[in-house]
Amino acid sequence: MRKFLSAAIALAGFAACALAAAPTFQEPFTPIDAAAQNAAMGGGVNVLGYDPGWGDPAQFRFKPEYFKVIHDGGFKHVRIVLQAFQYQDADGNLPARWLNQLDTFVKAALDAGLTVILDEHDFEFCAKDAVTCGVKLNKFWQQIAPRYKDAPNRVIFEVLNEPHGVLTADLWNKQLVETVAIIRATNPTRNLIIGGADWNGLAGLPTLQLPENDRHIIATFHYYLPMEFTHQGAPWADPKVAALSGIHWGTPAEYKFLADKFDTAKAWSVANNRPLYLGEFGPFDAAPQADRIKWIMAVREAAETRGFSWGWWQWDGNFVLWDYAKPGWVEPTKNALIPPKN
Repeated sequence: MRKFLSAAIALAGFAACALAAAPTFQEPFTPIDAAAQNAAMGGGVNVLGYDPGWGDPAQFRFKPEYFKVIHDGGFKHVRIVLQAFQYQDADGNLPARWLNQLDTFVKAALDAGLTVILDEHDFEFCAKDAVTCGVKLNKFWQQIAPRYKDAPNRVIFEVLNEPHGVLTADLWNKQLVETVAIIRATNPTRNLIIGGADWNGLAGLPTLQLPENDRHIIATFHYYLPMEFTHQGAPWADPKVAALSGIHWGTPAEYKFLADKFDTAKAWSVANNRPLYLGEFGPFDAAPQADRIKWIMAVREAAETRGFSWGWWQWDGNFVLWDYAKPGWVEPTKNALIPPKN
């Protein structure tokens, strides 16, 4: 009986390893120039970040078939938002179930014709504990980078979303040296997405120190200005902003402010010879609808005219693009992002 139990335990362990085996891809990896990939990425959408299915697969709102809906809707990429730290065990290892679920989503997105950004999104944790963040972040990429080393070049790694708080610019630049080296050990020429400290804001770009000899990097920034407009009524915002309502947007001065900010981003991009990805933007749903649409269109156009790819925040939950109750697109938002063809 003891031998039988030992054999059963061994087989169970083998099965767990088999489940966690790296996926195979029909499309081989070939290096692609970072600027060329950024141009091909076009417009996209953030998905899966706060979907309860990561904890309980039976609860997934997002289904793999939605990737085809996204592609057919005119979007060219998805940014899969991964908050993986909570699923790591004491040694930093991710469970086979979680990894296999990620494989399912990645393959479905690729099959739908999309570029896939894998974004490690534990920014809130890292803002409070930079040391443990570094350990967990490195362990995450020690697993994910080799797992996807043979994936086609349409899989891009985003090292960490919105470093801020105790993860200062100085600490973030030091962390990048470690983490990028881990990724490059198995993915020497895959394109990475990296943003600066201070929430990936424009103010963080000048402090960002990227390895000069590594040109397979797309820099990123996020844009939610003015916060009084984009985050009015948002319960997680600063209380003074969360209490606001009826704040409008769209004066000539506000359009100029937007243009000046994006000109600053473009100047940084040119001076540093780095393509730029606007990884997040959007006004919270409580903002006046007509002004929301004006803002969305203005930001999208500001990005596109300067050669930036962009990713709308987000598919569902809030800043909603897809209404599960219909089900279907939130048409005003969708049309502001992907204008209908005549």
